[in-house]
Amino acid sequence: MISLIDGVKSVLQISENDPGLALLLVHLNANLKAVFNDPRSMFVQTSVREYLFDGVRFCINPQGIAKAICNQIKESGSKTIREQSDGSLAFSFFGHKNGSGHDVYEVHTGKGDAMRVLEIQKLDDSHNLQVWLNASTEGETSVCNQINGTDASAYPPFRQRGDSMYIFSADICRSVQLFYQSDIQYQGIPGYRYSIGENFINDIGPEHDNECFCVDKLANVIKRKNGCLYAGALDLTTCLDAPVILTLPHMLGASNEYRKMIRGLKPDAKKHQTFVDVQSLTGTPLQGGKRVQFNMFLKSINRITITENLPTVLMPAIWVEEGIQLNSEMVAFFKKKLINSLKTLNIVHWGTLCGGLAVAVLSLLYYIYQRGRVEEPPVK
Repeated sequence: MISLIDGVKSVLQISENDPGLALLLVHLNANLKAVFNDPRSMFVQTSVREYLFDGVRFCINPQGIAKAICNQIKESGSKTIREQSDGSLAFSFFGHKNGSGHDVYEVHTGKGDAMRVLEIQKLDDSHNLQVWLNASTEGETSVCNQINGTDASAYPPFRQRGDSMYIFSADICRSVQLFYQSDIQYQGIPGYRYSIGENFINDIGPEHDNECFCVDKLANVIKRKNGCLYAGALDLTTCLDAPVILTLPHMLGASNEYRKMIRGLKPDAKKHQTFVDVQSLTGTPLQGGKRVQFNMFLKSINRITITENLPTVLMPAIWVEEGIQLNSEMVAFFKKKLINSLKTLNIVHWGTLCGGLAVAVLSLLYYIYQRGRVEEPPVK
């Protein structure tokens, strides 16, 4: 079951901060049945496919003021709400991404600096994002809007223990730093494990010099006095055009202000942490998992009667895991073309070194022997 107003929270909650849309809320309350298909409660049943991609439909054949309200919702421009062929509207979390892929990346070829191979230089002809807050200095790009790293399909080669690297995720409109965790073996291929750090969504705010992530777009929600969310949560409103809050699955590492009102959370770093295993020499990803959770604040919305008794709580909506594993065919190819070649080169290297040392030792011994013969006194 999903919240009835998940599909239009992107309009309702943002409308609370926009006096120009206040009239919409007044009329929406009176026309709730026409807009939302005569709802019986705050929750409706739907399929996973509809919720994620096809869309949960509303604004079906509205009349009068209800039609004007639906037009206003449509014109709000939220990525999560799309108009259907019959004129109705539909809410879905990822429908706007299904069959998309219109982002154009310009990447570094690695020429002149192999450590920058596939590093993103531009996204849609821009060196930076225009999603998060920028620095007060005119023309200066904030750290939040910087595009760093690769798109996670490959990583810089020649990795070293203890280093870090960046990836850029268009899904959450930001660059993410990954830190070395440990040495690993993946089906006989040695590599390094990298994982996100505290600076992903835990250390956010002016005390961490990244208050540009504190967009403060939502009214009357659980947040700090300075507008930033508590640790472990990131407001994606300006990224998705919807009031979506990012956490790790099961709110792993999130502040108790968010976790204390939700039952059934079982955070487990092994299951819910984002990580990637990388072959250290080439930067090839061996296996990994990108794990995030999307949440929405369930709360009372001004002038909407059906929500008046709702408590304010950060409600989990869905958590997503995108994984990668090198299959057996690629493992065999990788071992044959790289690992076995490296082993052969290693044997040749040490064989040559030992052979050279042996020749040097034998030459030294021969020199000492010959010198000893020259220095022996003649026999009388």
